[in-house]
Amino acid sequence: MTGTSLRVGLVGYGLAGSVFHAPLIAATEGLALDTVVTSNPERQQQARAEFPDVRLAATPDELFARAAELDLIVVASPNKTHVPLATTALKAGLPVVVDKPVAGTAAEARELAALAEERELLLSVFQNRRWDNDFLTLRKLLSEGKLGDVWRFESRFERWRPKPKGGWRESGDPAEIGGLLYDLGSHVVDQALVLFGPAASVYAETDIRRPGAETDDDTFIAITHTGGVRSHLYVSATTAQLGPRFRVLGSTAGYVKYGLDPQEAALRDGLRPGPGWGAEPESLWGRVGSGESPVTGGGRPEPTLPGDYPAYYAAVAKALLEGAPNPVTAREAAAALDVLEAARRSAREKVTVTL
Repeated sequence: MTGTSLRVGLVGYGLAGSVFHAPLIAATEGLALDTVVTSNPERQQQARAEFPDVRLAATPDELFARAAELDLIVVASPNKTHVPLATTALKAGLPVVVDKPVAGTAAEARELAALAEERELLLSVFQNRRWDNDFLTLRKLLSEGKLGDVWRFESRFERWRPKPKGGWRESGDPAEIGGLLYDLGSHVVDQALVLFGPAASVYAETDIRRPGAETDDDTFIAITHTGGVRSHLYVSATTAQLGPRFRVLGSTAGYVKYGLDPQEAALRDGLRPGPGWGAEPESLWGRVGSGESPVTGGGRPEPTLPGDYPAYYAAVAKALLEGAPNPVTAREAAAALDVLEAARRSAREKVTVTL
């Protein structure tokens, strides 16, 4: 590591690279966006316009040819490239951040983790939804015991997209690792495991609802955690009426929260982290109470903590510069992949899978 900022090579400048990773890297003290890898001329032009000093490379091979000039590689390319690119980076002696899902299988994730441990290099997974406003608020409520013993956790990541958009994310080719189970499912499963611990069993239903769709676009996952909590997780592109983002039921109270964290929308609109980042208006706060629906005024408003995606890369920088903990390990991501693989098997065989 040289200089005051770590030089970051970013592979991929589609949605993940341009909306999430590049702006967050650029906003992080201790990190400098050095190189963007994309062969698309329009995306190259976009990257140069947004970050005038950035260097461009058309292929990952060009990037790895000057690995000695970099301090961190971020893999934000299509899912099927995550394992080979992360492997190449680690073998080149470079720490790596990989977008989720880190791999197509838990076994591959653990192999990557073992390689990183062998090389004594950071391998971190971009599970940014751990820094969503509602998730941070729920963690606070749980730590304060405001809900009592949690019995059921309902989490919904629902959209209304009646027509498929196409592209690798909606491809039916298994090699692409597409579909909502591995896309949005990676987020909701990771959140459930962080909140309530390991999974003991998994049941799932996956459907292809939309004409022309090739892979799952409406999926339900039920997890029974080893501690007894039951998580019911919904990911869908076919939800005409959206449910609450969280509905958490405990022995003394429940927490209901509608609406998505505002950070993704802000990043898409070109806004960048600064004062007031991640805050939402009081009208969107969730409610805590018992015995009555929040829709009819039941419970009290619970102030939503600001979302904080910048905290992820701040933690990565601290891990590399100061030896602080990895914010999201590959082994944690592998545990989520265990659940996703069990969910796929459950839906296919119509069984509950014990882990």
